[in-house]
Amino acid sequence: METRANYIAVGAFVLACMVGLVVTVLWLANSGSADYAHYIVKVQGSVTGLGKGTLVRYNGIEAGRVVNFAIDPQDPKKVIVAITIDTKYDIANDATASIASQGLTGGSYVEVLGGSVIAQDKSNALPQDSFERMIPTSNQPEGRANPEIHWKPGTLEDLTNRVREISAKLDKVLSDENIRKLSLTLDHIEVITGTIAARSGDIDQTLRNATVLTSNAASAARAIDTAAQRLPGTLDRANGTLADLDVLTKHADQVVTGDGVAQLGVLIADARRLVTSLTKLSDELNREPTRVIFGDRRKGYTPK
Repeated sequence: METRANYIAVGAFVLACMVGLVVTVLWLANSGSADYAHYIVKVQGSVTGLGKGTLVRYNGIEAGRVVNFAIDPQDPKKVIVAITIDTKYDIANDATASIASQGLTGGSYVEVLGGSVIAQDKSNALPQDSFERMIPTSNQPEGRANPEIHWKPGTLEDLTNRVREISAKLDKVLSDENIRKLSLTLDHIEVITGTIAARSGDIDQTLRNATVLTSNAASAARAIDTAAQRLPGTLDRANGTLADLDVLTKHADQVVTGDGVAQLGVLIADARRLVTSLTKLSDELNREPTRVIFGDRRKGYTPK
């Protein structure tokens, strides 16, 4: 009886394992039944860390896998990476892909970042090809590659490239020729420093002269500012004087060009006659002052 019970237990265990295996296969079949669209990414540079089956994430969500690699025949510096993404995710035509790392010591994966919002008619979404056509050849359908997701260097890769650029520049800066020139420059600086130390007294005197010059310039600036403040009043007075001079000029012009000339001529003639009369009177006073003052008292001849 005990042996029979053991057989029953073993048979039940085997049956349970078979049922579990069937359930697992069905689960895997259902999980693998999702439809995937094929895309390509043209990576500029090395794809170290990637391999077939490497994870593809869409905005951080696991969405597909890397399925193939090839060198770009049009540019050997680029590597074409074929990936698949679940068709439930629409990829915008301005989406970008890059190589990311799961931490400093983690593995690499392809990160796809969505671009603009997909329109209702999906006019700005990449087509979802159901089969792989990585590189255009004559025996591939339609003779074209899968839709391309534009490449953008990741943060770590960009940092690595910058470090390489800086290292290359440092190598150029620290070349033997530049070091020699730097040594000569330091020698010249030392000579200049010694010359400045020897002429420190002259430099101090020059600085003092510069201080005095600056002070004089400040005083001149203040005087100019004061003159500028007084200038409006001076200009007003000058304008008034010019206005009076203009009026006087107009009056003189009227005298010269109008009746004033004729009146001036009459006045001059009267003045001349007056001068003549005064001259005659003066002459008579000199000759016979009594007769001029008291009249002529001499008796003339009276006929009888």
